[in-house]
Amino acid sequence: MTVNILTAKQITEKVLNKESLFILDVRNETDFNDWKIEGENFEYLNIPYFELIDGIEPIQDKLPTDKEILVVCAKEGSSMMVAEFLDEAGISSSILEGGMKSWSEFLHKTKVYEDQDITVYQFVRVGKGCLSYMVVSDGEALIVDPARFVEQYEAAALEAGAKVKHIVDSHLHADHISGGKMLADMTGADYYLMKSEGATFDFIPLEDHEKIVFNNVTLEVLAVKTPGHTPGSVSFFVNNKLLFSGDTIFVSGLGRPDLGNKVREWAKDLYNTVYSKVSEIADDVIVLPGHYASLDDEMNASGFIGATLGDIRKRNEKMFNTSEEEFLDQVEKSASSVKPPNFEEIVSINRGMVSADVEKMQELEIGPNRCAVHHAE
Repeated sequence: MTVNILTAKQITEKVLNKESLFILDVRNETDFNDWKIEGENFEYLNIPYFELIDGIEPIQDKLPTDKEILVVCAKEGSSMMVAEFLDEAGISSSILEGGMKSWSEFLHKTKVYEDQDITVYQFVRVGKGCLSYMVVSDGEALIVDPARFVEQYEAAALEAGAKVKHIVDSHLHADHISGGKMLADMTGADYYLMKSEGATFDFIPLEDHEKIVFNNVTLEVLAVKTPGHTPGSVSFFVNNKLLFSGDTIFVSGLGRPDLGNKVREWAKDLYNTVYSKVSEIADDVIVLPGHYASLDDEMNASGFIGATLGDIRKRNEKMFNTSEEEFLDQVEKSASSVKPPNFEEIVSINRGMVSADVEKMQELEIGPNRCAVHHAE
């Protein structure tokens, strides 16, 4: 038989187009419950592949006859086996090329903003909820919070007629491996990070630069720093129009400040950031965050994840319009939620204290992001 193979890019298009899809996920139940391919019109059946080794008869009556079926596993092999069983039973299906590993690593590029001075692209890591950006001006590109798939940013810059010259990380990431240092080594670009984040390799400290200016771009390091999610978190204000908020402000929440085991202390920093620094920014500024929780809820009508600061203030009124004590209580409640898996090891890698090969990085990154504090309903 010839198994029909769909790529992560093709599945992403189905997600964005809100198509119907029936997913037969043959991973373990705990892995499925922790993390799956999410689509507004997707249906799911989770049966571990080892329960189907003798054939798919036990689940045949649970499979639709009028919908496309996608078989998903961790790395592709198990889904291929199950798809072959389905084919023998006369049931057509497809598999996800590379399994959930490829889903975790795919970047969807979309244009988010353009004027006479700059063009801005968003890279959506659909399987992780991570966001990164490219700002292009007169042949130079600035990359914000790059993932480790550095060749993709270089290729995107080339396609836009630009060269990567500047790279910034808004903070020391805890849920994925940063591509900042790797991209700088590959392109020779300047790489900026807060010195207070404790990285052990060479970089340009953001503490020394209130602004980074090139061509028609003025990138302001917002009030030097916007601590809270980490002590050295920063936001980047570009041309007084766009706020790259890292993990400080999301469309539907704020960055969680508990990953350093100093919940109350860092939450106070986050409160001061929101109520002193962010409060001075106009409502019509477009906020472009470092993560999202739900494509359905946070992707706007223009096809990117972001919103005006005014809309975010309304959406998260309980966090943007409350007393300090209520804010701290709210954050402490959210801090009891599950932390990003492997975050301490990921932070050590991003700090340059330990190294990891590609296989190890893939293993550490598997799973969803858990970097936000959402308001209580």
